[in-house]
Amino acid sequence: MENFVFENPTRLIFGKNTIGRIGPEIKKAGIRKVLFLAGGGSIKRNRVYQKVVRSLQENKISWVEVWGVKPNPVLSKVREAIKTARREKVQAVLAVGGGSVIDSGKAICAGVYLKDIWQAFEGKVKIERALPLFVVLTLSATASEMNQWAVLTNEEEKKKFGLGSRHFYPRVSIVDPTAQYSLPWEQVVNGAIDGISHIMENYFLGKGEEASLAYNESLILSIIEAVDKIQENPRDYQARANLCWCITLAHNGFAGAGLSGGDWSAHRIEHSISALYPEVAHGKGLAVVFPAWLLYMQKYNPKTFLRFAKNVWRVKSVEGAVKKMRRKYKSWGAPVRLRELGIREKDISALAENAMLFPSLGVLKRLNKKDVKEILKLAL
Repeated sequence: MENFVFENPTRLIFGKNTIGRIGPEIKKAGIRKVLFLAGGGSIKRNRVYQKVVRSLQENKISWVEVWGVKPNPVLSKVREAIKTARREKVQAVLAVGGGSVIDSGKAICAGVYLKDIWQAFEGKVKIERALPLFVVLTLSATASEMNQWAVLTNEEEKKKFGLGSRHFYPRVSIVDPTAQYSLPWEQVVNGAIDGISHIMENYFLGKGEEASLAYNESLILSIIEAVDKIQENPRDYQARANLCWCITLAHNGFAGAGLSGGDWSAHRIEHSISALYPEVAHGKGLAVVFPAWLLYMQKYNPKTFLRFAKNVWRVKSVEGAVKKMRRKYKSWGAPVRLRELGIREKDISALAENAMLFPSLGVLKRLNKKDVKEILKLAL
């Protein structure tokens, strides 16, 4: 097992009827005015907005609202919100939504102190401070509610980059699984596949870290079981709660302990898909890319790849595991081939070119453009 330092300062409040606790938490931090950040309006339909507003009012916290954060969040909206945060002199950001809203909130919190937040995503400046971030989660997928990562798309340059900073950890996050009862099935599936993918990014660097590998296998199996139960009954609270917590655990630091930080090349290849085709949800792209990545990369750590096939999918080969994974994803309604996303062989070169915008790609193997093309061909 590799040496590691584990730190997670986020206070996470989990369970039924917890949304109303956001106001007291913000008040306790001495904050009187927040930027209320949200997406397209679903939080009004499922009553999360009303619960948050009531909690803010009861605790005498004022707010200014910014709406319109999209899936695959974009730089232009973050820049707009930064201007609002500065003009309104807010003391914190309250992100109410899923990973896109939370990631945008992180960028806003840091961006108020920078000339241009995109320079940080390109590695040209360091984040030295940020406003406090508070979160009410409405979609489990990215675990951004309890980690230091954010992903943002520069739509003009067609770049989708990730960034980590200790200043990105939310101060407090609230996760009420009942708030996710009304989610469209497609979003539940996309979130689950994102969570499974986060686990796999770490898992395949393993060579003998029994505690971490067994932990990750259990998380994957628990996610699969929970999604199957939610597919039968969307209001199964135990299944919904297990799914929410597993997805948070998938990317809050525990899953990667002792595994060298993981190999995030499959995620980065998918970022190229959603950078060039922003209508493709991140989870859908991962459902397509990751099985192909498994087939291509298995020879670089065969013992662990075979362990994954045996312990998760109960088969004796990686090819068999990929077949069962694709069958499971299809049973949930997810795509498993590029052609299902409207992407053809002629588009592969441009995707590979975009993927190579990252300074480095791959840990198990340093990938070049040819490698990326071959992985994408396996995904056709």
